[in-house]
Amino acid sequence: HQSKSMMMKINVSLLLAVLIFSTHDVYSFVTSSKQLSSLVRDDISCSSFQLKSSSSSGDQVKKLLEQAAKIRKELAALEGKTVEEVEKEARDKKEQRIQAESVPAENKSANKSKSTRDYGQLMDVPENSEDQVLQAAAAIERAFKDGKTRQTIRLTLVKDGEPIASEAVDEWPGGAKQMYRESGNPLTEELVKQIRLPSSDPLAYNLPPRIITKDIYDFDGTAIISTENDNEDKPVVKAMVFPNTDVKYLGDITKMQNEVEQSAGGGLSLLVNPFWSNVESWGFNILAPGGKKKAKEVVFDQGYGEETYVVSRFSARGERVVSLKVYPYDWQLFAYLEQPEYSLGGIPLETAVRLGSSKEEPTSAMYTELLNELPEFKLSRNMRNINRLFDE
Repeated sequence: HQSKSMMMKINVSLLLAVLIFSTHDVYSFVTSSKQLSSLVRDDISCSSFQLKSSSSSGDQVKKLLEQAAKIRKELAALEGKTVEEVEKEARDKKEQRIQAESVPAENKSANKSKSTRDYGQLMDVPENSEDQVLQAAAAIERAFKDGKTRQTIRLTLVKDGEPIASEAVDEWPGGAKQMYRESGNPLTEELVKQIRLPSSDPLAYNLPPRIITKDIYDFDGTAIISTENDNEDKPVVKAMVFPNTDVKYLGDITKMQNEVEQSAGGGLSLLVNPFWSNVESWGFNILAPGGKKKAKEVVFDQGYGEETYVVSRFSARGERVVSLKVYPYDWQLFAYLEQPEYSLGGIPLETAVRLGSSKEEPTSAMYTELLNELPEFKLSRNMRNINRLFDE
């Protein structure tokens, strides 16, 4: 039944194609396959084509249209409908098509601007703090456009001028205070300068915003870094750096969030490198027995649970690996590999080799499995270094 119906539609299309190629002075009225198929179902007449042909050509067209009408009746019978029902459906579809084509251009462009989640997107590991800041700002902006006005990010802490591939990245003998002073503060200040939130003012970002830094606890290396603008309608950004599981910070987060949302232009509330992984990080505290419940309400129920940007470095199977999360894409997995042919001061430069991607946050076990599959990582990092010494 379905194949017979399909054959009839093909026959009609072929019939009309003959008309196009056999009457060169007539075909100007048929410009697309949509018009061809409309002859079968649409409520049409010869006068609607505005023919520019002789009377003989007109007779030929009339014959072909009569044949199309006949096939349309047979098609309706095959579908168990009357010709009137088929024609009504065709008219309704035609009206819907016309309405869709008449949508204002600005509405179409607005629909195109909505971000879509492309899980296969390949991202590169940033090479330095500047690359990291720009990549993070772009991810934050995309998330904000998707309605995420409260976000959490985790940056790799690098000192000024230090590459992210440096082995000294994780060396902070001075603890959180040193991390904030030498990396957390300068990185976050530069980040909030770079973030461009949607604004009704076309000149909103002609000048960089003023940056206001307010310490919370100096010994914890915690602070709130905010943008300040002359234009009150311009969205603001407030970023809390290094909050931890002390319940005091839950109150500070709520206060920061309220200030952003009560401002004339609204804006973004951002948590930068918080010292927790999930709600279980609060555990039980005899001095704050309701801390875990409050953390769930203030942090995780308020949208801070999803991280929109992460550059996480750690060790797996003795290799230096990197997990990269850039909203709205999946986690990207990388491992650093030495390039002996390129060196600086006798030390080989390293490049980040992409291992794969994951919807969930990568684990050491996942890295180990992927590393074992690649021939360039067949030998351990230490063995590669030993072999290179002998080669020299």
